[in-house]
This record gives sequence, structure tokens and C-alpha cells, in this order.
Amino acid sequence: MDYIVQKMMKPISAMKNQFRDLQLQQMDAQLDKLKGIPVPPRPQIGWVRAIRESLGMSTVALARRLGITHAGVRKLESSESSEAITLASLRKLAEALDCELRYELIPRTSLKEQLQARAEKVAQERLRPIAHSMALEDQAVQGSVNKLQMDQEVKNLLEGSRRDLW
Repeated sequence: MDYIVQKMMKPISAMKNQFRDLQLQQMDAQLDKLKGIPVPPRPQIGWVRAIRESLGMSTVALARRLGITHAGVRKLESSESSEAITLASLRKLAEALDCELRYELIPRTSLKEQLQARAEKVAQERLRPIAHSMALEDQAVQGSVNKLQMDQEVKNLLEGSRRDLW
């Protein structure tokens, strides 16, 4: 009975891996498009205040649009310039200024490259104690065999649960 269950589970696992790999490829493709778009530096006083002042809008006028006091606007502008504002508050401010809030995380390398590098690091960490104890017993593995072990461990990590990488 266990053999039949294992045989049935293998295709399900393969399908999950295919879906997971497709999801990774699609996300990498989306993020790759964003890498080429230059992001202007945030004004020192913050975007909210810079846009408000450029529009000639007073803190009182913005406060009225938000339904808060002008002191509340000053506090929000200050928290934005010090990078302590919440996304929810920033979204409300953007709406009150008739602006679109964009929020993106753009990886420095592709997600696939990040997974590969992380799998290599985890594999090294896992194999290091084994290699050390074998060397102490004068049974050190040759360089080519060591690379083969490393490649196999990386492959196993990448094919397994990605949660094991972190």
C-alpha cells in the first residue's frame, strides 16, 4: 500500500515543483522590467511636503482634505521625511494629493540567482562538518568528488522545500 501511495505522490510533487518554478520565472520577469526604470531620489523634505509645496497647498488645506489638523499633517510629513511613516498613512496622503503611491521591492539579483546562492551556502554549511570529520579520520574526499557532493546537495535543496533554504 505504501508503494502505491508513494507512486501517486510523486507526480503531485513534480506538479508542485513545476508550478513553483513557473511562479519564480514569472516574478523574475516582472521584476526584471522594473530594474531598468530609474527611481528619482526622495526629496530631503519628503515627497508629501515637496508635492504639497509645489502645488502651493497649505498644511491647513491638506489637513482639511484628510480630515485631520494641520499639526497632524506636519507630523505625517515629518514621519515621511524620517522614513517612519506607515504605508497606510502614505496611501491616504497620496490620495489627498491626487497622487498614485507606488511601492516596490526590486531584488539586486534575480530570485533564481538568490535561490542558487542560498542553496550553495546551505550546502556548504551542511557538508563542512562532514568534510572536517572525514579529514580528521584521514578520509578526506578528493576535489572532484567534493564538488560532485556539493552539486548534488545544492540540487536536492533546490528541488526540495524552499523553506529549508532559510
